[in-house]
Amino acid sequence: MSGRAPLRGGSLVLLSGGMDSATCLAIAAASGGPVHTLSIVYGQRHARESASARALARHYGVARHTVLTLPLGPLLRSALTDRRQSVPRRPPRAASGTIPSTYVPARNTIFLSIALGYAESHGLDRIYLGVNAVDYSGYPDCRPEFLRAFGRLARLATRVGVEGGPAIRIVAPLLRLTKAQIVRRGARLGVPWELTWSCYLGGRRPCRSCDACRFRAKGFDGAGIPDPLGTSRAGG
Repeated sequence: MSGRAPLRGGSLVLLSGGMDSATCLAIAAASGGPVHTLSIVYGQRHARESASARALARHYGVARHTVLTLPLGPLLRSALTDRRQSVPRRPPRAASGTIPSTYVPARNTIFLSIALGYAESHGLDRIYLGVNAVDYSGYPDCRPEFLRAFGRLARLATRVGVEGGPAIRIVAPLLRLTKAQIVRRGARLGVPWELTWSCYLGGRRPCRSCDACRFRAKGFDGAGIPDPLGTSRAGG
């Protein structure tokens, strides 16, 4: 006997609490099988997203929601982890080759590595990640090339891959969608937008001027759907 622990099926969603990961959670919930969620507190400026992630996990009745505290903030230089840096405020744009200061070095690589170990340990065959390569800030770990490379790693670095079992799939259903398309898809799936959070600065209300707020507003305005958090002009 090989001692192999076969994948039983089911999903792990990397759940930040933002609109993209919430839409991924809705997609995973509709796909069947148990759904687990993993939120990682890595030293970001605020805990508002984590509160949204917990609320979303409760809303969808996931099989297990894990909040992992990983104090990487002092190691990873970013405006999202270092309060001495200011979060840039500018209109949303397509990636232009300039990586903004809100990029957190290797964040998705670290998160996916942890998710891969979790998925294999719990017999889950899909990892959902809400990365987007259309309306985004130009982060290198949101590109299709990165996901393809990590998919190859997942086959090489896991027991199920080495022993010939089915590979754990990295699923990025929003990768090639605009923010407006994401909002429309989430709306069709009944995503509770009021439970989500996107603003980089935290607080009681979104700042409406950081990249995350502006991309969110662009999505809701483009979809013609009002944002219950008030970032958009749609429906106003």
